[in-house]
Amino acid sequence: MRRRPGVALELGAVPWLLAAALATTVPHAEHLPPWLSALVGSALLWRAWLWYRRRPLPARWALALLVGGCVAGIAWQFHTLLGKDPGVALLVVFMALKPLEMDNRRDAMVVILLGYFLLLTHYFYSQSIPAGLWLLSTITLLTATLIRVHGGAQPVAAIARLACLLLVQALPFMLILYLLFPRVSGPLWGLPQDAYSALSGLSEQMSPGSISSLTQSGAIAFRSQFAGEVPEKADLYWRGPVFDDYDGLTWRARPPAGGPARADPLIEARGQVHAYTSILEAHNQRWLLALDVPTRLPPDSRLAPTLEVLAREPLRVRSRVSFVSALDYRASVAEAAAVLQQSLALPAQFNPRTRALAAEWQSLPPREIAEAALTKFRHEPFYYTLQPPLLGPDAMDEFLFTTRRGFCEHYASAFVFLMRAAGVPARVVAGYQGGEVNPVDGYLTVRQSDAHAWAEIWLAGQGWVRVDPTAAVAPARIEQGIAAALPEGEPLPVVVRIDADWLRQLRNRWEAANNSWNQWVLGYNPQRQREVLSRLGLADADWQKMTATLAVLCGTALLIVTLWTLPARRAVDPVQRAWQRYCKELARRGMARAEWEGPLAFAQRVARERPDLAQLTSEAAACYAELRYGCQGDARLGQLQQCLHRLPPQRRRKA
Repeated sequence: MRRRPGVALELGAVPWLLAAALATTVPHAEHLPPWLSALVGSALLWRAWLWYRRRPLPARWALALLVGGCVAGIAWQFHTLLGKDPGVALLVVFMALKPLEMDNRRDAMVVILLGYFLLLTHYFYSQSIPAGLWLLSTITLLTATLIRVHGGAQPVAAIARLACLLLVQALPFMLILYLLFPRVSGPLWGLPQDAYSALSGLSEQMSPGSISSLTQSGAIAFRSQFAGEVPEKADLYWRGPVFDDYDGLTWRARPPAGGPARADPLIEARGQVHAYTSILEAHNQRWLLALDVPTRLPPDSRLAPTLEVLAREPLRVRSRVSFVSALDYRASVAEAAAVLQQSLALPAQFNPRTRALAAEWQSLPPREIAEAALTKFRHEPFYYTLQPPLLGPDAMDEFLFTTRRGFCEHYASAFVFLMRAAGVPARVVAGYQGGEVNPVDGYLTVRQSDAHAWAEIWLAGQGWVRVDPTAAVAPARIEQGIAAALPEGEPLPVVVRIDADWLRQLRNRWEAANNSWNQWVLGYNPQRQREVLSRLGLADADWQKMTATLAVLCGTALLIVTLWTLPARRAVDPVQRAWQRYCKELARRGMARAEWEGPLAFAQRVARERPDLAQLTSEAAACYAELRYGCQGDARLGQLQQCLHRLPPQRRRKA
């Protein structure tokens, strides 16, 4: 049985469909391989050329070969057809190639529905305000295209007005479902592991250049809002991973020492504590970047023996967490002997000059050994730079005695090496230092450019004590920020080097708007939903109450929209008004038209019963029929209106 052909697609609808296909695929060009973006653009241009030249569409077998080649190319590019990136690439290819066989409304509907679905995939890559505005404009274009395909040729303004009206009518239902539909923890969709491959932040290891490359990004790492005054910038050390295993080039976190399980570290807070809430960007690691050192942790987290806060799962979505931290403290005063021994380990047969220097200090007390190393950094010609020279196998010897140029990881690494070689337990701590308060919303903003590394040494009676050797070389880095510590020409992000007040104010307002968007739109998680439901009187709502509330609110919204879209009186167009006035005048002359009677049938009855009105009524009925059911313009409307004026005067009845 042959398939019935669909309704032919109007030529005037093709540009709308191509514009919709282009709008839904263009943002993905940033994430697709260049050859695939070029192919998609060429396919859409080809279809536009065929439409402009009124040429026939390509043969089905040619399209089948093209689709097969694209699928094979995607499989070769990504080494799989499964996952986020290859899946999105396939959708983009289908959207670009479908118009090449689009010749009826059925195919047009496939393009439009594929466009609606393709819009969702943009949120895999960006959930920012600009992305939301682009998607809103694109969904308006798709809706307008749907109207054009099924509603025929109309003024562009009328199509746009109707598309916006439909979206406004859907807005109440969107808000109700957004606020009340049960939320789930984690991302909206269960994505494959490659969904998190692009997340940036501190790594699980540190080698020369790892942190300096991170500081060249102006991306926001997290924001914090303090319950009271914000501490001084020099006190803002945000603790991340701790590294105590060194192989001569790279520092790594060592597994816990063998033996009995270590108890939670003991922290003695001294002086004022600070309560604050942080909004952490996803970084696909477990550490939560608390102010050094935390005394109260958020739920589902624990304090590791090395004092960093670890979540139960890697941080794959933006998260809101609350802490209480003490800036003055004593930690792990009674540290295990195995841990201290582990914090003295060094690789053999490396850096003999550094070991010899440390051997000269071994007779000093541990604190004086640390001060001797800091004095060397402070008084000898060491330079703080993001572009240090490469180091060889004896990296510490070359750095301390030859190049003397490095970034924070160089100074922290060299300091810890010196301490261990001199017999003082030490380790490297990575994290962020400093931050800038946004005066618009009061949040302290910490960027990737604030990434930092420092050292900790263990002193008897004091526990682990923070020592920042970078402060001895470039104190401006700790007190004022990285931009103040580096000379001109260093590769810092533009957002960090902004000097103009108006640009800084513009940046602050934009970042504050993004913060609100992140918290109340993207960050509307189960906790936020419970807060909203509590304000609505549904603090302990179960699924039955939630379902009933959703039904009532959606029903109310539907009733309001229905009353809005169904006015009590339907507007009458000029053609209908002119015909009704003519029939009304005939009724006054004794020729009333029945409701079921069409214009031509009415004219025939008038000709039989009132021959004197036959010609004029036939002319008026013909004008009305052509205006209503034909393609006549204003000329025939004027002729119909003239028929009313040409009616003979109404005959008076004799007394």
